[in-house]
Amino acid sequence: MALCDVDSKVLERGVQMLKDKKVEVTGYTDIRKLLENKDIDAISIATPNHWHSLAAIWSVQAGKDVYVEKPVSHNVWEGRQLVNAARHYDRIVQTGTQCRSSKGLIEAMAWLHEGNLGKIIRARGLCYKRRASIGKTEGDQKVPDSVDYDLWCGPAPKDPLRRAKLHYDWHWVWPTGNGDLGNQGIHQMDIARWALGEKELSPHVFCFGGRLGYEDDATTPNTLTVVHAYKKAPLIFEVRGLPQKTGTEKMDNMRGASVGVVIDCEYGSIVIPSYSKAEVYDDKGRKARTFDASGDHFENFIKAVRSRKSGDLAADILEGHLSSALCHTGNISYLLGKAAAPEKMREKLHGNADALDCLQRMQEHLGLNGVDLAKTPATFGEFLKMDPKAERFTGNSKANQLLTRDYRAPYVVPKILI
Repeated sequence: MALCDVDSKVLERGVQMLKDKKVEVTGYTDIRKLLENKDIDAISIATPNHWHSLAAIWSVQAGKDVYVEKPVSHNVWEGRQLVNAARHYDRIVQTGTQCRSSKGLIEAMAWLHEGNLGKIIRARGLCYKRRASIGKTEGDQKVPDSVDYDLWCGPAPKDPLRRAKLHYDWHWVWPTGNGDLGNQGIHQMDIARWALGEKELSPHVFCFGGRLGYEDDATTPNTLTVVHAYKKAPLIFEVRGLPQKTGTEKMDNMRGASVGVVIDCEYGSIVIPSYSKAEVYDDKGRKARTFDASGDHFENFIKAVRSRKSGDLAADILEGHLSSALCHTGNISYLLGKAAAPEKMREKLHGNADALDCLQRMQEHLGLNGVDLAKTPATFGEFLKMDPKAERFTGNSKANQLLTRDYRAPYVVPKILI
Protein backbone atom coordinates (compact mmCIF):
# COMPACT_ATOMS: atom_id res chain seq x y z
CA MET A 1 0.00 0.00 0.00
CA ALA A 2 1.20 3.54 -0.73
CA LEU A 3 0.30 7.18 -0.25
CA CYS A 4 1.42 10.05 -2.46
CA ASP A 5 1.26 13.79 -1.79
CA VAL A 6 3.39 16.75 -2.89
CA ASP A 7 2.93 18.30 0.56
CA SER A 8 5.31 16.46 2.90
CA LYS A 9 3.31 17.48 5.98
CA VAL A 10 0.11 16.03 4.54
CA LEU A 11 1.96 12.90 3.46
CA GLU A 12 3.60 12.36 6.85
CA ARG A 13 0.28 12.82 8.61
CA GLY A 14 -1.42 10.28 6.36
CA VAL A 15 1.35 7.71 6.69
CA GLN A 16 1.35 8.05 10.48
CA MET A 17 -2.43 7.76 10.68
CA LEU A 18 -2.29 4.42 8.86
CA LYS A 19 0.66 3.18 10.89
CA ASP A 20 -1.34 3.92 14.04
CA LYS A 21 -3.93 1.53 12.64
CA LYS A 22 -1.22 -1.12 12.07
CA VAL A 23 -1.26 -0.56 8.30
CA GLU A 24 2.17 -0.38 6.73
CA VAL A 25 2.34 2.14 3.92
CA THR A 26 5.06 3.63 1.72
CA GLY A 27 5.05 7.38 1.18
CA TYR A 28 5.81 9.04 -2.15
CA THR A 29 6.04 12.69 -3.17
CA ASP A 30 6.15 12.06 -6.92
CA ILE A 31 3.38 9.97 -8.52
CA ARG A 32 5.78 8.81 -11.20
CA LYS A 33 7.85 7.01 -8.57
CA LEU A 34 4.74 5.46 -7.07
CA LEU A 35 3.65 4.15 -10.46
CA GLU A 36 6.95 2.29 -10.81
CA ASN A 37 5.89 0.07 -7.89
CA LYS A 38 4.79 -3.19 -9.49
CA ASP A 39 3.03 -4.29 -6.29
CA ILE A 40 0.37 -1.59 -6.70
CA ASP A 41 -2.63 -2.68 -8.76
CA ALA A 42 -5.06 0.22 -8.35
CA ILE A 43 -4.85 3.96 -7.79
CA SER A 44 -7.34 6.34 -6.15
CA ILE A 45 -6.82 9.94 -7.29
CA ALA A 46 -7.89 12.83 -5.05
CA THR A 47 -5.89 15.83 -6.24
CA PRO A 48 -6.67 19.32 -7.50
CA ASN A 49 -8.65 19.18 -10.75
CA HIS A 50 -5.77 20.09 -13.04
CA TRP A 51 -4.00 16.82 -12.15
CA HIS A 52 -6.94 14.41 -12.54
CA SER A 53 -6.64 13.41 -16.19
CA LEU A 54 -2.85 13.28 -16.39
CA ALA A 55 -2.49 11.29 -13.17
CA ALA A 56 -5.16 8.85 -14.35
CA ILE A 57 -3.64 8.47 -17.82
CA TRP A 58 -0.17 7.86 -16.41
CA SER A 59 -1.70 5.31 -14.07
CA VAL A 60 -3.44 3.28 -16.77
CA GLN A 61 -0.30 3.46 -18.90
CA ALA A 62 1.52 1.90 -15.94
CA GLY A 63 -1.03 -0.94 -15.89
CA LYS A 64 -3.07 0.28 -12.92
CA ASP A 65 -6.83 0.44 -12.52
CA VAL A 66 -8.07 3.86 -11.42
CA TYR A 67 -10.70 5.51 -9.26
CA VAL A 68 -10.55 9.22 -10.15
CA GLU A 69 -12.59 11.80 -8.29
CA LYS A 70 -14.80 14.34 -9.99
CA PRO A 71 -14.42 16.21 -12.26
CA VAL A 72 -12.32 13.71 -14.19
CA SER A 73 -10.69 16.52 -16.14
CA HIS A 74 -9.81 20.18 -16.10
CA ASN A 75 -10.89 20.60 -19.73
CA VAL A 76 -12.87 18.74 -22.36
CA TRP A 77 -9.98 17.47 -24.51
CA GLU A 78 -8.01 15.83 -21.72
CA GLY A 79 -11.14 14.12 -20.43
CA ARG A 80 -11.61 12.47 -23.81
CA GLN A 81 -7.95 11.36 -23.79
CA LEU A 82 -8.58 9.68 -20.46
CA VAL A 83 -11.54 7.78 -21.92
CA ASN A 84 -9.36 6.76 -24.86
CA ALA A 85 -6.56 5.66 -22.54
CA ALA A 86 -8.91 3.48 -20.48
CA ARG A 87 -10.08 1.75 -23.66
CA HIS A 88 -6.65 1.49 -25.31
CA TYR A 89 -4.92 0.04 -22.25
CA ASP A 90 -7.98 -2.00 -21.19
CA ARG A 91 -8.07 -0.66 -17.64
CA ILE A 92 -10.95 -0.30 -15.19
CA VAL A 93 -11.51 3.44 -14.58
CA GLN A 94 -14.26 4.57 -12.23
CA THR A 95 -15.48 8.16 -11.88
CA GLY A 96 -16.03 9.41 -8.33
CA THR A 97 -19.65 10.41 -8.90
CA GLN A 98 -20.90 8.18 -6.11
CA CYS A 99 -24.56 8.95 -6.80
CA ARG A 100 -24.34 6.40 -9.60
CA SER A 101 -24.01 3.64 -6.99
CA SER A 102 -27.00 4.81 -4.96
CA LYS A 103 -29.59 2.05 -5.11
CA GLY A 104 -32.35 4.60 -4.53
CA LEU A 105 -31.31 6.74 -7.49
CA ILE A 106 -30.75 3.69 -9.71
CA GLU A 107 -34.32 2.59 -9.00
CA ALA A 108 -35.70 6.11 -9.46
CA MET A 109 -33.98 6.57 -12.81
CA ALA A 110 -35.22 3.22 -14.09
CA TRP A 111 -38.76 4.15 -12.97
CA LEU A 112 -38.47 7.57 -14.66
CA HIS A 113 -37.12 6.11 -17.90
CA GLU A 114 -40.01 3.66 -18.03
CA GLY A 115 -42.18 6.72 -18.71
CA ASN A 116 -44.12 6.78 -15.45
CA LEU A 117 -44.18 10.59 -15.40
CA GLY A 118 -44.46 11.04 -19.14
CA LYS A 119 -42.18 13.27 -21.16
CA ILE A 120 -39.40 15.11 -19.34
CA ILE A 121 -39.85 18.88 -19.66
CA ARG A 122 -36.58 19.99 -18.04
CA ALA A 123 -33.86 18.72 -15.71
CA ARG A 124 -32.48 21.28 -13.30
CA GLY A 125 -29.27 20.88 -11.29
CA LEU A 126 -28.78 22.98 -8.16
CA CYS A 127 -25.62 23.94 -6.33
CA TYR A 128 -26.86 26.37 -3.70
CA LYS A 129 -23.85 25.98 -1.42
CA ARG A 130 -22.38 28.71 0.75
CA ARG A 131 -18.99 29.92 -0.40
CA ALA A 132 -17.48 32.82 1.49
CA SER A 133 -14.81 35.15 0.12
CA ILE A 134 -11.27 33.74 0.07
CA GLY A 135 -9.90 37.19 0.87
CA LYS A 136 -7.82 39.72 -1.00
CA THR A 137 -4.03 39.66 -0.87
CA GLU A 138 -1.37 42.01 -2.19
CA GLY A 139 1.46 40.63 -4.29
CA ASP A 140 2.91 37.13 -4.42
CA GLN A 141 2.27 34.83 -1.47
CA LYS A 142 4.70 32.34 0.04
CA VAL A 143 4.25 28.72 -0.90
CA PRO A 144 4.52 26.46 2.18
CA ASP A 145 8.02 25.00 2.59
CA SER A 146 6.51 21.52 2.80
CA VAL A 147 5.17 21.70 -0.76
CA ASP A 148 7.00 20.72 -3.97
CA TYR A 149 5.43 23.56 -5.93
CA ASP A 150 6.64 22.39 -9.33
CA LEU A 151 4.87 19.07 -8.83
CA TRP A 152 1.85 20.79 -7.31
CA CYS A 153 1.41 22.95 -10.42
CA GLY A 154 2.04 20.02 -12.75
CA PRO A 155 0.16 20.56 -16.05
CA ALA A 156 -0.87 24.09 -15.01
CA PRO A 157 1.32 27.19 -15.38
CA LYS A 158 3.85 27.61 -12.59
CA ASP A 159 2.59 31.07 -11.68
CA PRO A 160 3.29 32.84 -8.39
CA LEU A 161 0.78 32.05 -5.64
CA ARG A 162 -1.76 34.90 -5.57
CA ARG A 163 -4.11 33.84 -2.78
CA ALA A 164 -3.76 33.38 0.96
CA LYS A 165 -4.31 29.60 0.97
CA LEU A 166 -2.69 27.20 -1.47
CA HIS A 167 -4.85 24.22 -0.62
CA TYR A 168 -8.57 23.99 -1.45
CA ASP A 169 -8.95 27.58 -2.68
CA TRP A 170 -7.40 26.41 -5.96
CA HIS A 171 -11.03 25.52 -6.81
CA TRP A 172 -11.77 29.21 -7.36
CA VAL A 173 -9.06 30.14 -9.88
CA TRP A 174 -9.13 29.04 -13.51
CA PRO A 175 -5.64 27.52 -13.98
CA THR A 176 -6.37 24.79 -11.44
CA GLY A 177 -10.11 24.79 -10.67
CA ASN A 178 -13.47 24.91 -12.41
CA GLY A 179 -15.54 26.86 -9.89
CA ASP A 180 -18.43 25.26 -8.05
CA LEU A 181 -19.94 24.14 -11.33
CA GLY A 182 -17.05 21.69 -11.64
CA ASN A 183 -16.56 21.12 -7.92
CA GLN A 184 -19.83 20.32 -6.14
CA GLY A 185 -21.98 20.87 -9.21
CA ILE A 186 -20.52 18.01 -11.22
CA HIS A 187 -22.45 15.56 -9.02
CA GLN A 188 -25.77 17.21 -9.76
CA MET A 189 -24.85 17.79 -13.42
CA ASP A 190 -24.27 14.06 -13.71
CA ILE A 191 -27.62 13.18 -12.14
CA ALA A 192 -29.45 15.63 -14.39
CA ARG A 193 -27.82 14.21 -17.53
CA TRP A 194 -28.56 10.70 -16.25
CA ALA A 195 -32.22 11.65 -15.92
CA LEU A 196 -32.34 13.01 -19.46
CA GLY A 197 -30.64 9.90 -20.83
CA GLU A 198 -28.24 11.99 -22.91
CA LYS A 199 -25.01 10.28 -24.00
CA GLU A 200 -23.35 13.22 -25.74
CA LEU A 201 -22.52 16.84 -25.04
CA SER A 202 -25.25 19.39 -25.64
CA PRO A 203 -25.54 20.97 -29.11
CA HIS A 204 -26.05 24.46 -27.63
CA VAL A 205 -24.90 26.09 -24.38
CA PHE A 206 -24.94 29.56 -22.83
CA CYS A 207 -24.78 31.04 -19.35
CA PHE A 208 -24.99 34.20 -17.25
CA GLY A 209 -23.63 35.12 -13.85
CA GLY A 210 -20.47 36.38 -12.18
CA ARG A 211 -18.38 36.63 -9.04
CA LEU A 212 -20.73 38.90 -7.18
CA GLY A 213 -21.22 40.07 -3.60
CA TYR A 214 -17.55 40.55 -2.75
CA GLU A 215 -14.15 41.11 -4.37
CA ASP A 216 -11.37 38.66 -3.66
CA ASP A 217 -8.49 36.76 -5.25
CA ALA A 218 -10.81 34.20 -6.88
CA THR A 219 -11.77 34.36 -10.55
CA THR A 220 -14.49 31.73 -10.98
CA PRO A 221 -18.17 32.77 -10.66
CA ASN A 222 -20.03 32.26 -7.39
CA THR A 223 -23.37 32.89 -9.12
CA LEU A 224 -24.05 31.20 -12.45
CA THR A 225 -26.87 29.82 -14.57
CA VAL A 226 -25.93 27.45 -17.39
CA VAL A 227 -28.40 26.26 -20.02
CA HIS A 228 -27.60 23.15 -22.05
CA ALA A 229 -30.16 23.13 -24.84
CA TYR A 230 -30.61 19.44 -25.60
CA LYS A 231 -33.20 18.73 -28.27
CA LYS A 232 -35.51 16.62 -26.08
CA ALA A 233 -35.40 18.82 -22.97
CA PRO A 234 -33.02 21.41 -21.53
CA LEU A 235 -30.56 20.78 -18.73
CA ILE A 236 -30.45 23.93 -16.59
CA PHE A 237 -27.84 24.38 -13.90
CA GLU A 238 -27.80 27.01 -11.15
CA VAL A 239 -24.89 27.88 -8.87
CA ARG A 240 -25.37 30.14 -5.85
CA GLY A 241 -22.59 30.72 -3.35
CA LEU A 242 -24.28 33.57 -1.52
CA PRO A 243 -26.85 32.89 1.24
CA GLN A 244 -30.58 33.54 1.12
CA LYS A 245 -29.93 37.13 2.11
CA THR A 246 -27.48 39.35 3.93
CA GLY A 247 -27.22 38.49 7.63
CA THR A 248 -27.86 34.74 7.39
CA GLU A 249 -25.90 31.69 6.37
CA LYS A 250 -29.01 29.76 5.31
CA MET A 251 -29.23 28.83 1.66
CA ASP A 252 -32.07 29.01 -0.84
CA ASN A 253 -33.75 25.83 -2.01
CA MET A 254 -36.03 24.72 -4.80
CA ARG A 255 -38.81 22.44 -3.62
CA GLY A 256 -36.67 21.33 -0.71
CA ALA A 257 -33.42 20.84 -2.63
CA SER A 258 -30.42 23.14 -2.15
CA VAL A 259 -27.73 20.85 -3.54
CA GLY A 260 -29.76 18.53 -5.70
CA VAL A 261 -31.78 17.97 -8.85
CA VAL A 262 -35.36 18.78 -9.87
CA ILE A 263 -36.82 16.94 -12.87
CA ASP A 264 -40.09 18.32 -14.23
CA CYS A 265 -42.23 16.01 -16.35
CA GLU A 266 -45.66 15.93 -18.00
CA TYR A 267 -47.38 14.24 -15.08
CA GLY A 268 -45.33 15.30 -12.10
CA SER A 269 -41.75 15.76 -10.97
CA ILE A 270 -38.86 14.12 -9.16
CA VAL A 271 -36.89 16.03 -6.54
CA ILE A 272 -33.47 14.62 -5.60
CA PRO A 273 -32.35 16.47 -2.44
CA SER A 274 -29.42 14.22 -1.53
CA TYR A 275 -27.02 11.63 -2.91
CA SER A 276 -29.38 8.69 -2.35
CA LYS A 277 -32.95 9.99 -2.10
CA ALA A 278 -35.49 10.72 -4.85
CA GLU A 279 -39.00 12.02 -4.07
CA VAL A 280 -41.77 11.68 -6.65
CA TYR A 281 -44.56 14.27 -6.81
CA ASP A 282 -47.73 14.04 -8.87
CA ASP A 283 -49.03 16.81 -11.13
CA LYS A 284 -50.76 18.44 -8.15
CA GLY A 285 -47.58 18.62 -6.12
CA ARG A 286 -48.47 15.76 -3.77
CA LYS A 287 -45.69 13.38 -2.75
CA ALA A 288 -46.45 10.03 -4.36
CA ARG A 289 -43.46 7.88 -3.42
CA THR A 290 -39.84 7.95 -2.28
CA PHE A 291 -36.78 6.04 -3.41
CA ASP A 292 -34.15 6.01 -0.66
CA ALA A 293 -31.27 3.56 -0.48
CA SER A 294 -27.52 4.11 -0.46
CA GLY A 295 -24.72 2.20 -2.16
CA ASP A 296 -20.96 1.74 -1.94
CA HIS A 297 -19.13 3.28 -4.90
CA PHE A 298 -15.70 1.95 -3.94
CA GLU A 299 -17.17 -1.52 -3.51
CA ASN A 300 -18.53 -1.25 -7.03
CA PHE A 301 -15.07 -0.27 -8.28
CA ILE A 302 -13.43 -3.27 -6.60
CA LYS A 303 -16.08 -5.56 -8.05
CA ALA A 304 -15.24 -4.35 -11.56
CA VAL A 305 -11.51 -4.63 -10.90
CA ARG A 306 -12.02 -8.28 -9.99
CA SER A 307 -14.38 -9.07 -12.87
CA ARG A 308 -12.27 -7.13 -15.40
CA LYS A 309 -15.54 -5.86 -16.92
CA SER A 310 -15.90 -2.09 -17.30
CA GLY A 311 -19.62 -2.73 -17.78
CA ASP A 312 -19.79 -3.59 -14.07
CA LEU A 313 -18.87 0.00 -13.17
CA ALA A 314 -21.65 2.23 -11.93
CA ALA A 315 -19.77 5.28 -13.26
CA ASP A 316 -17.52 4.27 -16.11
CA ILE A 317 -15.04 6.97 -17.13
CA LEU A 318 -17.09 7.88 -20.22
CA GLU A 319 -19.98 8.94 -17.98
CA GLY A 320 -17.58 11.01 -15.91
CA HIS A 321 -16.08 12.63 -18.98
CA LEU A 322 -19.43 13.67 -20.43
CA SER A 323 -20.75 15.19 -17.21
CA SER A 324 -17.44 16.92 -16.49
CA ALA A 325 -17.35 18.29 -20.03
CA LEU A 326 -20.83 19.81 -19.60
CA CYS A 327 -19.38 21.81 -16.72
CA HIS A 328 -16.41 22.85 -18.85
CA THR A 329 -18.47 24.00 -21.84
CA GLY A 330 -20.67 26.07 -19.53
CA ASN A 331 -17.55 27.70 -18.11
CA ILE A 332 -16.23 28.36 -21.62
CA SER A 333 -19.40 30.28 -22.43
CA TYR A 334 -18.79 32.35 -19.29
CA LEU A 335 -15.13 33.01 -20.10
CA LEU A 336 -16.09 34.35 -23.52
CA GLY A 337 -18.93 36.47 -22.15
CA LYS A 338 -19.25 40.20 -21.60
CA ALA A 339 -20.81 42.37 -18.92
CA ALA A 340 -24.46 43.13 -19.65
CA ALA A 341 -27.20 45.08 -17.88
CA PRO A 342 -30.32 43.14 -16.81
CA GLU A 343 -32.42 44.72 -19.58
CA LYS A 344 -29.90 43.66 -22.22
CA MET A 345 -29.81 40.14 -20.80
CA ARG A 346 -33.58 39.90 -20.97
CA GLU A 347 -33.46 40.97 -24.62
CA LYS A 348 -30.98 38.19 -25.37
CA LEU A 349 -33.23 35.66 -23.62
CA HIS A 350 -36.44 36.74 -25.34
CA GLY A 351 -38.67 33.72 -25.91
CA ASN A 352 -36.79 31.44 -23.50
CA ALA A 353 -39.17 31.26 -20.54
CA ASP A 354 -36.96 28.95 -18.48
CA ALA A 355 -33.89 31.16 -18.82
CA LEU A 356 -35.87 34.34 -18.14
CA ASP A 357 -37.24 32.76 -14.97
CA CYS A 358 -33.69 31.87 -13.87
CA LEU A 359 -32.51 35.42 -14.55
CA GLN A 360 -35.39 36.93 -12.59
CA ARG A 361 -34.80 34.69 -9.59
CA MET A 362 -31.05 35.27 -9.76
CA GLN A 363 -31.54 39.02 -9.80
CA GLU A 364 -33.89 38.84 -6.81
CA HIS A 365 -31.47 36.61 -4.89
CA LEU A 366 -28.56 38.95 -5.54
CA GLY A 367 -30.67 41.93 -4.50
CA LEU A 368 -31.29 40.31 -1.12
CA ASN A 369 -27.50 40.09 -0.79
CA GLY A 370 -26.99 43.75 -1.59
CA VAL A 371 -26.00 43.27 -5.23
CA ASP A 372 -27.70 45.55 -7.78
CA LEU A 373 -27.08 44.17 -11.26
CA ALA A 374 -27.86 47.58 -12.74
CA LYS A 375 -24.81 48.95 -10.90
CA THR A 376 -22.67 45.80 -10.84
CA PRO A 377 -23.41 44.01 -14.12
CA ALA A 378 -23.18 40.27 -14.42
CA THR A 379 -21.53 38.50 -17.34
CA PHE A 380 -23.66 37.19 -20.18
CA GLY A 381 -21.89 34.20 -21.69
CA GLU A 382 -21.52 33.58 -25.37
CA PHE A 383 -24.11 31.46 -27.17
CA LEU A 384 -22.13 28.42 -28.33
CA LYS A 385 -23.01 25.71 -30.83
CA MET A 386 -21.28 22.34 -30.65
CA ASP A 387 -20.84 19.24 -32.74
CA PRO A 388 -21.51 16.72 -29.94
CA LYS A 389 -19.86 13.78 -31.70
CA ALA A 390 -16.65 15.67 -32.48
CA GLU A 391 -16.77 17.50 -29.14
CA ARG A 392 -15.84 20.70 -30.94
CA PHE A 393 -17.62 24.04 -31.19
CA THR A 394 -18.76 25.12 -34.63
CA GLY A 395 -17.83 28.56 -35.94
CA ASN A 396 -15.96 29.71 -32.83
CA SER A 397 -12.19 29.29 -32.79
CA LYS A 398 -11.79 31.05 -29.43
CA ALA A 399 -14.16 28.60 -27.79
CA ASN A 400 -12.30 25.65 -29.34
CA GLN A 401 -9.00 26.94 -27.95
CA LEU A 402 -10.52 26.68 -24.46
CA LEU A 403 -11.36 23.01 -24.94
CA THR A 404 -7.75 22.27 -24.03
CA ARG A 405 -4.73 24.11 -22.61
CA ASP A 406 -1.00 24.64 -23.19
CA TYR A 407 0.63 21.99 -21.03
CA ARG A 408 3.82 22.56 -19.10
CA ALA A 409 6.54 19.99 -19.79
CA PRO A 410 7.04 17.35 -18.60
CA TYR A 411 3.42 17.33 -17.36
CA VAL A 412 1.86 16.98 -20.80
CA VAL A 413 -1.39 15.08 -21.33
CA PRO A 414 -0.72 12.72 -24.26
CA LYS A 415 -3.02 12.28 -27.21
CA ILE A 416 -4.37 8.75 -27.09
CA LEU A 417 -5.63 7.17 -30.29
CA ILE A 418 -8.02 4.23 -30.29
